[in-house]
Amino acid sequence: MSLWLLNHFSTFTLTVVIVGGTVALAVAGSMYTRRRYPSLAEGEHNDMVGVTLGMFGAIYGIILAFVIVTLWTQLESTQTVVATEATDAALIARDAAAFPAPVRDRLDVALSGYVHGVVEKQWPLMRAGTPEYDATAGKLQAVFEVLQSYEPKTAREEVFYEEAVGHLNDVAAQRRARLTMAEQQLPPLLQLLAFGGALVLIPLTFLYGMRRRRIQVLFVASVAGLIGFSLLLVLVLDRPFAGELSVSPAPYRQGALAQYWTESPDQPPTAAPTEENTP
Repeated sequence: MSLWLLNHFSTFTLTVVIVGGTVALAVAGSMYTRRRYPSLAEGEHNDMVGVTLGMFGAIYGIILAFVIVTLWTQLESTQTVVATEATDAALIARDAAAFPAPVRDRLDVALSGYVHGVVEKQWPLMRAGTPEYDATAGKLQAVFEVLQSYEPKTAREEVFYEEAVGHLNDVAAQRRARLTMAEQQLPPLLQLLAFGGALVLIPLTFLYGMRRRRIQVLFVASVAGLIGFSLLLVLVLDRPFAGELSVSPAPYRQGALAQYWTESPDQPPTAAPTEENTP
């Protein structure tokens, strides 16, 4: 349900629906309770209700703070993993410049296929919450096969070959971490505490009586608005690859990897002319 909402509605729309809806329902519930039980406006039970609100509010606030911080940390970790994978892939592309032209061209074709596969094939799957490990497995294996079939001839080639192999192993590790993060979501128990807690705390504000209706409406709306914004954050941050605030595949299009997006993914980038072959 959360994935469908994030992928079909903008953050602004979700803000209006969740925050606005929470405030509207809370105000409507408060007005109904006030009309149904007029004695509440006298505030006879405010002492007991105030203590209960304070206790429940403190517990619920700690739960929400824990959930939001955890989800925000998860989002930042996912961004770091994506940036690291793209950086390692870019370093392989740079290391390839030290290899003979046939090997360099094969490596560029294989690496270009992997980068395109991540952005064009695997990213939509992660956005939908159904990441497939095999979606880019063959393309990554093609990069391994290029390096595994090549034997460095000089000390210079050997140094860059070892660097390229190390970066490729890091790409495989970061890829695994990225796919794992795409499947993660808030545990059901924490979801129940976050959203169920709102169903307990907001109705308690209806019982806190105030003689002036406007003051009570302001009080209830303020509490409901704060809770609504918190729940919006939980919804938006829960899925790092879905919604407008999701992790972007932009790192795979930048730096040394940008060359793979200016030409066909099946063809290696054209080498720049050198002094030896310039007429």
